[in-house]
Amino acid sequence: MASITAIAKDFFAACETGKGWEICKIYCAPDASFAAQAEPLADIKTLAEYTDWMKGVMTTLPDGSYQVKSFATDTERNNVAAYAVFSGTHTGPGGPCEPTGKKTNSDYVYVMQFTGDKISHMTKIWHSGLALKELGWV
Repeated sequence: MASITAIAKDFFAACETGKGWEICKIYCAPDASFAAQAEPLADIKTLAEYTDWMKGVMTTLPDGSYQVKSFATDTERNNVAAYAVFSGTHTGPGGPCEPTGKKTNSDYVYVMQFTGDKISHMTKIWHSGLALKELGWV
């Protein structure tokens, strides 16, 4: 069985490059839940919805990329936390307006909770307001 760290790293890479649920689901429980205290994600309650939302983000910000700053496993609590910076420029279709050509560099953290070797819940910690402002969306 792969370690939860390895599974989390593979999931993270697939999610952050916009692969969507079809690819990400192999790392997750079918009913994996999602939570975030960020307005753009307020209505997203499942990890399936979130991974497909990220797929859309990569259409709107086609140069989207991430840089991992920290990746930590808490074996006692059976979770993995990933801290990264997402960068992208609004040059593609989508978003609340026509492409602005503006760029964001946005810090965020994923906390991936495992049940066995599957992600059963993920919380995203993200200050969305700053990212939206940088992109010219507010």
